[in-house]
Amino acid sequence: MKNRKLIVIPIMILVAGAAMWMLNKDYQQIDMTIRLMIAAGAALLSGVISYFLFKPEKEE
Repeated sequence: MKNRKLIVIPIMILVAGAAMWMLNKDYQQIDMTIRLMIAAGAALLSGVISYFLFKPEKEE
């Protein structure tokens, strides 16, 4: 479980940064709090998806 967190947290940070950059670049008319909520939602969704996709392999 700890190994997955080492992968998931950087992915979430990268997604949040990319989302904020895109929203600030292309959608200046949207209020900053809404942009932050959109970026946080994107980061959370990508974190959940990557948490389940990067399951540890079973050793036999």
